[in-house]
Amino acid sequence: MIKVTAIHPESLASELGLAAGTELLSINGRELHDFLDWEFLTADERFLLHVRRPDGEEIEFDIERPEGLPMGVVLEPPRVRRCANRCDFCFVDGLPQGLRETLYIRDDDYRLSFKYGNFATLTNLKPWDIERIIEYRLSPLYVSVHATDPVVRRYLLRNPLAPDILEQMRLFAGHGIVFHTQIVMSPGVNDGDVLRGTLRDLYEFGQSVLNTSVVPVGLTEYSKHGLVREPTAAECRAALEVVLEWSNRARLERGTTWAFGADELYLRAGVPLPPAEHYDGFEQVENGVGSVRFLQARLTEAAGEFRGWGGKRIGVLTGTSMAPLMPQVIEPLARATGASFDLIPVVNSLFGPSVTCAGLLPGGAFRLALAGRTDLDLALLPAESLNEDGLFMDDLTLEDVAATVPVPLLPSYDFADVLAEPATV
Repeated sequence: MIKVTAIHPESLASELGLAAGTELLSINGRELHDFLDWEFLTADERFLLHVRRPDGEEIEFDIERPEGLPMGVVLEPPRVRRCANRCDFCFVDGLPQGLRETLYIRDDDYRLSFKYGNFATLTNLKPWDIERIIEYRLSPLYVSVHATDPVVRRYLLRNPLAPDILEQMRLFAGHGIVFHTQIVMSPGVNDGDVLRGTLRDLYEFGQSVLNTSVVPVGLTEYSKHGLVREPTAAECRAALEVVLEWSNRARLERGTTWAFGADELYLRAGVPLPPAEHYDGFEQVENGVGSVRFLQARLTEAAGEFRGWGGKRIGVLTGTSMAPLMPQVIEPLARATGASFDLIPVVNSLFGPSVTCAGLLPGGAFRLALAGRTDLDLALLPAESLNEDGLFMDDLTLEDVAATVPVPLLPSYDFADVLAEPATV
């Protein structure tokens, strides 16, 4: 059973008289468990829908969907599948006390992997889950592999019961399912020969593994520093050399890069980023792979749309890891807009200075960074630092921060989403 939370007007559900609080019980006699069942089973042109109205009345609709008319149902959020692993580098375990409760949920949900691109380890799948993945052809899946050697992977995950990831992927690949994969590199554990072997094993899947990325482990002040450490510059360079061995081979044999280092890996290694064409369409940009080149490409596309910003002074706030690379983005942006840009690296006041990515910056850190900045006409914050409810990691809202700083604030993903509009500040 799934509960409805809202109904869109001008939809089939509205025409049927469904309302918030309606329980969706089954389709064609098949019980509904979550949004996957709903999305896939309502894809047919005709089906029987059994519901229970808020007043307790049960009714069955014989539905023949008119072409182009959406169902228009908003479902309650699914109960998130919890993680069965205890990785030493787990982000949740590196959180301080006192944050909102939802931040402490360690999710590892194949459904969210398919729908939103969240990486999952596939270690908590039950036979029923495997059957659903195959039946619904949940593809592509985003898989945290980390290592294909079962012993090393179980050590990394701190899960002696973790199944063999290669066997799982072979099963799914045999049914046409493809994967985006990632390797979070923990120095001395899954780098070196282990990394080389993992990339070899994934490469042998052929077209079933669309790509793989290597991301250096990142820790907060509260992480398990006695059990895991961040890689040195030399270790990042060595890992990058292994990645480039496989990307060069993939370019020759398949015409794609296939193996990528995250921008953070290049930064820590002290190696310049490759050009935009290296990234094969930026399929893992949300995993920090090609972020800078993606921004540059997006701004090149939008350059003709900027107007009305001449003479404005704009602050660009970002994490300390991205700050050294941002001049490559804002210098051409200044030429295109006529504005001047002040780059403002922001130190993470919640998790500590070792957490350098923009998406984890708290609202309080932006307050500190903008205190007294009356010289700015506008400040742009990284939009990824706000969740879908408009909250920073420390529960402050954009409005909370804006009320305490002397400059207008706007969140932005790629600059063009703000600057393509005429200036109003």
